[in-house]
Amino acid sequence: MALKLSQFRKLASLLKTMVKVSLCFSAAVQAELYLHEGPNGERMISDRPIAGYVLLTKRDTLTNAGDFLADRPVDLGSPAEFKAHIRSASRKYMVDPALIEAIIQVESSFRSDAVSHSGATGLMQLMPGTARDLDVIDRYNPRENIHGGVKYISKLMKRFDNNMMLAIAAYNAGPAAVERYNGVPPNAETPRYVKKVIKAYHDFRITGYTED
Repeated sequence: MALKLSQFRKLASLLKTMVKVSLCFSAAVQAELYLHEGPNGERMISDRPIAGYVLLTKRDTLTNAGDFLADRPVDLGSPAEFKAHIRSASRKYMVDPALIEAIIQVESSFRSDAVSHSGATGLMQLMPGTARDLDVIDRYNPRENIHGGVKYISKLMKRFDNNMMLAIAAYNAGPAAVERYNGVPPNAETPRYVKKVIKAYHDFRITGYTED
């Protein structure tokens, strides 16, 4: 289904109410929204990609519809905001900020709107199921994504006795795979992923992305 942005604006007040309800019943109303721009500059909202239109952004939940309706620019976050969220999550979950930065760099190159072919989304490339387990409602929201991802890393570090290499491997391949092989899974992707993250980690320890 696709409708012009202007056709939705009359529903703004109704959507505000729905947003409040969605916070209580997020699982029931969660749906992806796609914002497109047509050849003549018109904007369209749909529940799936539209052929021939440029995809401006995609959001996980109905709570984002208000910004679309008001025709406000979509806030993808800024480097300064990312720094603040990384610092906050690092302190809260006791995870080295350089490791957070390294994973974000490898996963999304610090793009909060990044989407992988497998459906992983946002700065830390959270999958839908993982996001739900971490109480992340909007994976595109930089703060939610970072805090959710760091919470997950913290759990993995504890699960693997603070072995960073295994925690990184588990972030990529899943903890069950790491436990199955009792080490880094020997697939085509994970060993290279671990090397990239560890290299980025050491680089960030030197340069300090979060340093002012």
